[in-house]
Amino acid sequence: MKKIKLHWQILIAIILAFIFGQITGTEMSIAGVSFYAVYDFIGTLFLNALQMIIVPLIMSSIICGVANLGGRGDLGRLGGMTLGYYAMTSTLAILVGLLVVNILAPGIIDGAPAGDRLNLSTDDGALASTVASIEGRGGADIIAIFLRMIPSNVISAAAEGQMLGLIFFSLVFGFFMTQIPNRQGEVLLNFWQGISETMMRITMWVMRFAPFGVFGLVAATIAETGFAAFQPMLMFFITVLIALGLHMVVVLPLLLKYIGGVSPVAHYRAMAPAILTAFSTSSSSATLPLTMECVEKNAGVSEKTTSFVLPLGATVNMDGTALYECVAALFLAQAYGLDLTFTTQFTVVLIALLTSIGVAGIPAASLVAITVILTAIGLPIEAIGLLLVTDRILDMCRTAVNVFSDSCGAVIIAKRLGEPGVLESSPQSYTGSSLAADD
Repeated sequence: MKKIKLHWQILIAIILAFIFGQITGTEMSIAGVSFYAVYDFIGTLFLNALQMIIVPLIMSSIICGVANLGGRGDLGRLGGMTLGYYAMTSTLAILVGLLVVNILAPGIIDGAPAGDRLNLSTDDGALASTVASIEGRGGADIIAIFLRMIPSNVISAAAEGQMLGLIFFSLVFGFFMTQIPNRQGEVLLNFWQGISETMMRITMWVMRFAPFGVFGLVAATIAETGFAAFQPMLMFFITVLIALGLHMVVVLPLLLKYIGGVSPVAHYRAMAPAILTAFSTSSSSATLPLTMECVEKNAGVSEKTTSFVLPLGATVNMDGTALYECVAALFLAQAYGLDLTFTTQFTVVLIALLTSIGVAGIPAASLVAITVILTAIGLPIEAIGLLLVTDRILDMCRTAVNVFSDSCGAVIIAKRLGEPGVLESSPQSYTGSSLAADD
């Protein structure tokens, strides 16, 4: 295994997980211990290890990134380009989703709304539980996103995983750290750089166990849901995959080539370990340490740009999530037989864009965001229960798109800033991930 590069190890683990998860299911056991329990234990252990390092890694990366930018002009330029890129790609992702769902119309079966066939009115236990978990939420949750940007207690924000508040505090701290006298400022900068270096070493130690963690996470999912769970919503599932695929293999590569001036193929190869890890963990934040390592070591982006762009993107840039929200809302509207006007669909686009910002910090994540959209277009929120059938696998897919978009942003911005050495090698001469086990 030491001679196999990390992204191939992860890919092999995913294939084996599909096989073992399907064979063992949730019931097969040895000596009274089920295979599912073993899968869940391994996956949870790996995910906990990744989540353990998120807060100190994000804080140290952003603080060092802002401090290393130096003057106010550099921070303003990098910040403006970053936010502009994230707004652009999220909007493009939503428009791609809007186009695909209108063309394929997954909510229409044999020319008629699919509501009856999909049994949307069923009020079983799972559906009742879903409705109860998001009861009373609506447009006010969008405002709450911006309120969480300035936490009343940064320690509580870190403990509760409120990344927007943590990022805002880190940005402010890093900026004003550069304004204090030289000696004290150097001490603080050395302190945070030391933390950042230490966290990266811990990250790379944790990532040596990535193939095992990925195997556990994917195998547990397949053992629990199998493949039959996709059948009732096959068209919706395919529609989302097509839309996500178009954004990931058409839109983002075009941006890389014509705005960044780099080879999309070389970038895919550079980001392979991060993409596969994002797919298995379903968490942009948990994948952040590996994303940063791939962008720096494989793509050649400077630490200054990486430490600012990627932690911010892991929280506010959710291309795949925004696309999914749009497709899901319009699919349910079609299934109910609701003919949405252009104005109503524009409303869906706008709300999907707003709710995708910081969606990870909202209880019930994308389900709450979709609730806001359904309320705006007049659909009952009970329909969300239908989305649970395929949500786990689609969550894995859209997280991979989120992470890849973040990495594209870092490369494009680095190129626009004139950084040397960014993906300069051709795809043929690219040697693979620096994260191979023998490195």
